[in-house]
Formats: sequence, C-alpha cells, structure tokens
Amino acid sequence: MSDRSSAPAARTVLQQCVQATLQIDRGMVIYVCFFKGATDDLLPKMVSTLLNLRLCESPSGRMVSVLELPGSVLVVPQATLGGKSKGRSMQYHNNIGKEDGQRLYDAFVARCQQELEAGAGPGAEVTVKHGTYGNRQVLKLDTNGPYTHLMEF
Repeated sequence: MSDRSSAPAARTVLQQCVQATLQIDRGMVIYVCFFKGATDDLLPKMVSTLLNLRLCESPSGRMVSVLELPGSVLVVPQATLGGKSKGRSMQYHNNIGKEDGQRLYDAFVARCQQELEAGAGPGAEVTVKHGTYGNRQVLKLDTNGPYTHLMEF
C-alpha cells in the first residue's frame, strides 16, 4: 500500500455486499477518493489489489476475491474520504482538483471493467457500475458484514 513516510495518493473503502443498487448481485462496493499528487501510475496497483483481495463470501462460505466469485463491482466517488476535521468542521484541502479527479475516476472505473471482464470465466455475468463524479447520489446497500476495509495507496 502506501509508504508510511509519505502521504497517500488515494484512499478507498471496500464494502462487501449481498446487494447494492445501481443493482449488482454479489460483489463489492468500492468508495474511492484521490488526493493531490495522484497520477495514472497508481491505478494498475490499486485495481489489481482491490479486485484480488479475498473479501467476498462464496456460496460455499469460503472467502474469495470478487474476480474468483465472479462478482460485480459498484464504484462510488467519495470525496469525503479525504476530509480532516478542524474544530467542528470538515476540510478537504488535500483532495485532488475536480478535473484531475474526474479523469482518474473515469480511468479507474475503466480499468476495473477491463480486469473484471478479463478475470471472469466464459459466460459469467459481471458488471462494473459506477456513480457520477462530483455529484450527490443516493446509494442503497445491503451487507452481511460488517466487512468494511480502509485501503490507502
């Protein structure tokens, strides 16, 4: 993940789910926030790490990756992951700018789609759904956890 001597370039939260709307069946929700200094070079490691972690429960009860299920992914842009409290307010000064954030988010979603499709067997129905960057959204999530993991890159 990140070298502890430097600040992270991105933060994600993975939420194992039974169901999430923008409707996926089994898989995971990835909340993602990019910080100032994040570049495209970060994306291959992020996506590979997130999609290969054994955080999903298979029908047999074994923990497997979303690629092994195979499962689907819902990606949600989550700028609030970059917040720091100051007094009774939150500040987001370390978040990446909107244009660069949009570009990285779109590239992250596309890379997730490519890796999920490449890793799924023939005939497997897998999807990557995603929210819209920079907008408030309503999310409904059912989980059988709590299985929530914070990852920094």
